[in-house]
Amino acid sequence: MTDARRAFPKAHIAWVVEAPYVPLVRLHPGVDEVLPVATRRWRQSWYKPETIAEIRNALSALRARRHDIAIDTQGLMRSAILTQVIRGNRHGYDRDSIRERAAAIFYDVKHAVPRSLHAIDRNRVLTGAALGYTPQGALDFGLRPQTSTNVRDYAVLLHGSAGLRKEWSDENWLLVGRALAASGVRAVLPWGSPRERERAERLAAQLPRAEARGGEGLGSVAQMIAGARLVIGLDTGLLHLAAAYAVPLIGIFVASDPTLTAPRGTGLITVLGAPGEPPAAAAVTAAIPPLLGV
Repeated sequence: MTDARRAFPKAHIAWVVEAPYVPLVRLHPGVDEVLPVATRRWRQSWYKPETIAEIRNALSALRARRHDIAIDTQGLMRSAILTQVIRGNRHGYDRDSIRERAAAIFYDVKHAVPRSLHAIDRNRVLTGAALGYTPQGALDFGLRPQTSTNVRDYAVLLHGSAGLRKEWSDENWLLVGRALAASGVRAVLPWGSPRERERAERLAAQLPRAEARGGEGLGSVAQMIAGARLVIGLDTGLLHLAAAYAVPLIGIFVASDPTLTAPRGTGLITVLGAPGEPPAAAAVTAAIPPLLGV
């Protein structure tokens, strides 16, 4: 997004995003318009009249304005179908580059982008190819580190993940939480689903001064992360938000490949683990003091 805005400072840029993530997209000053969809929720009740009406309204909003170019950086069937609805020249990955090969049929222009590239680089390369520029310079998420007069005495533990195979054991999280407490830093465990809430409250009950927090929306979670002294988390989107805010972080990789999806940013970042080789709690706790500056 920052690359595109720099290349086209006067362009009108709209971003199609799942409704729960709207507050995160609005954090970027280069986004002029946010178009929410709810494909994940729609799939659960697509047959209900109210859902059908909501889908119709969302698709109408996508078609309301003609755009010069529509870019699908996800490369999934659901995102490609949404791209097809938009009036404009549709760009995406070619069949050899895309995550779901059938999705490539929905694009007017297809681009070859090596799958061996990091996910962030793939997005930058595809967007640049679609808009006619080559990404230059250091990675810039468009967000700035937050300053606060309050004492930042907490660390955020991102213990939840959409994929069960990416999760880490309670025992490991408790060891990390106790190591933080020994350093004078309390743990805050955000939750966004009933399952995550149960785990967050279970862990917080066993840690000194720990807090389980949820039900506040991603805007509040973003503020929580931006003000943290340290973030420790699994391979999730919120871990990348910490990197964007230059908050010191530890990324725990259990099932995904960090060479393709590890967080990047200007802050202090430690990445541990690999597919099928989750890091031991001792490795994570050993990484804490340097990031806290103690």
